[in-house]
Amino acid sequence: MNSKLEIACFNLESALIAFANKADRVELCKDFADGGVTPDYETVRQARNILTIDLFVMIRPREGNFIYSDKEFEQMKRDIIHFKKEGVNGFVFAILNNQGGVDINRNKELLQLAFPLPCTFHRAFDTLNNHLEALEDVVECGFKTLLTSGGKPNAIEGMVLLEMLVSKANNRINILPGGGVRSSNIKLLMDKVKTSFYHSSAINDNTEIANANEILLLKSKISL
Repeated sequence: MNSKLEIACFNLESALIAFANKADRVELCKDFADGGVTPDYETVRQARNILTIDLFVMIRPREGNFIYSDKEFEQMKRDIIHFKKEGVNGFVFAILNNQGGVDINRNKELLQLAFPLPCTFHRAFDTLNNHLEALEDVVECGFKTLLTSGGKPNAIEGMVLLEMLVSKANNRINILPGGGVRSSNIKLLMDKVKTSFYHSSAINDNTEIANANEILLLKSKISL
């Protein structure tokens, strides 16, 4: 399988490195320490002016949990409207409810705003209790992709659930393994979880900058 590579970029420099080293898609956010939140408008504008590959933008108004106030929800809507005008190719977001599940209504509302751009449900999924049930909710909402580490801290530990998710999804949604994915382990992941896209920050030091050589290594291994 000739799979593709998405690089999670927490700054413009990483996005440019990902582009220059043949990544297939950039997921742009900021604040590595917080797991990524909505990037600045100017950063997205600059990235869009340079990148000719797909650019997905994270919509997450703050760090912490994924249950949002009315004010935060309105901000998410404004951000989607703004970034659509900038010409991005898709969005990455997730809203949960107070019952520990997927907030179907609010996610659908954001998906309608984003239409016709594809959207990814991000790793908020990994915080849920019933992952197979939640998968059905994510599909019902209309997401095209589910980014997940298989309910574990990283995708290697979560391979059992990732396999189950790919099987249960049955091509209704793309399962995007992410979380600790590196050139040193991606072949093991690919052998177990056969999917078309893989997600990595390609960061292998403390700089929060994607590593060009790591991206090239990842690309070489998933393109075999």
